[in-house]
Amino acid sequence: MKHFKLGFIINPIAGIGGSVALKGSDGMVMHALALGAKPQANIRAKLALEILLPYQDEVVIYTANDQMGEQCARELGFSVEVLYQAEHKQTNSADSQQAAQALLSQGVDIILFAGGDGTARDIANVVASDDDYQQVPVLGIPAGCKIHSGVYAITPKAAGRIIELMVNKELVTLTTGDVMDIDESLFRQGIVKAKRYSEMKIPSELRYVQAVKSGGKESDEFVLQDIAANVIEEMNDYDDRQFIIGSGSTTAFLMAELNLDNTLLGVDIVSEQTLSAADVTEAQLFKAISAYQGSSKLVITLIGGQGHVFGRGNQQLSPRVIRTILAQPGGRDNIIIIATKAKLAALANKPLISDTGDAELDQQLSGFMPITTGYKDQVLYPLASPQ
Repeated sequence: MKHFKLGFIINPIAGIGGSVALKGSDGMVMHALALGAKPQANIRAKLALEILLPYQDEVVIYTANDQMGEQCARELGFSVEVLYQAEHKQTNSADSQQAAQALLSQGVDIILFAGGDGTARDIANVVASDDDYQQVPVLGIPAGCKIHSGVYAITPKAAGRIIELMVNKELVTLTTGDVMDIDESLFRQGIVKAKRYSEMKIPSELRYVQAVKSGGKESDEFVLQDIAANVIEEMNDYDDRQFIIGSGSTTAFLMAELNLDNTLLGVDIVSEQTLSAADVTEAQLFKAISAYQGSSKLVITLIGGQGHVFGRGNQQLSPRVIRTILAQPGGRDNIIIIATKAKLAALANKPLISDTGDAELDQQLSGFMPITTGYKDQVLYPLASPQ
């Protein structure tokens, strides 16, 4: 029996800076760990592999040692062959590249990797630079702070579904996905500068693979002013509310209308229309919400072109933070999603996505949510858990 040869790489430190507001892991691992960050990449990779549990007899996983893939695959009971040994527990870019080279040399059917845009660049540096391997498809499990590239599945479980199709020998069309990345040093200053580095072949199951993130700020300032006016009016109506302002250009416009400093790529806390805390970590946010005597309102927007509300670029909004917000008076109404109708239309009827990493919470959040699209103007739009 010919086994499906699954190449599997995890960047163990991917996304480690997200929950502690570092907005990336490049050069910040020890700092993130000192702030209490916990690695999440293996947890998210496990969600993808769990989809393949019914096919354990048909799949052999080729991977790197320890946290780079071996541990995750063995814990789930898969047949594993370790082709690359990282010398240190704190792996780096070179380890990802050398692991990819080892997998390609083995002739794997696809490389499934967990990481962010930096990891995608590492894989592309090997796959896209060698004519012998440019036909080998790759697929990313989203696990980093930055997911601008079009080589990722929309959720970890979606990545597993795509591999499942291939294991079952169903027709899976290949296309090319752009590998994008941004300058993390500028990112931490609130400046988004994305750049296309290369492309790789990916399975093109559009219901499972994300689009390249839409960049730039909303152009229709009148619509954004109406949205901001609606939120500000709600702020005026309550004295016992603090407002948690999520990341993104749409929420940044709201903060500008309030004449408050804003962390474009972080999370801020506003009380009585005054900035009470800026660029908070997950731990700081949880403490502030838990200690507050009134209710906390979360104001967030969606990632343009992708539709993610939770789980991308806002790891500070952890399951325990969201649960605490939901448990306060107001319940689901404490979550205020703002977006222009143009941004929603660009999703082409695809639902918004909640990918918190907590399946029970994602299911709890699922359903139609009111989206504030103007002044006294809302639409109902579906929010779905990962598939």
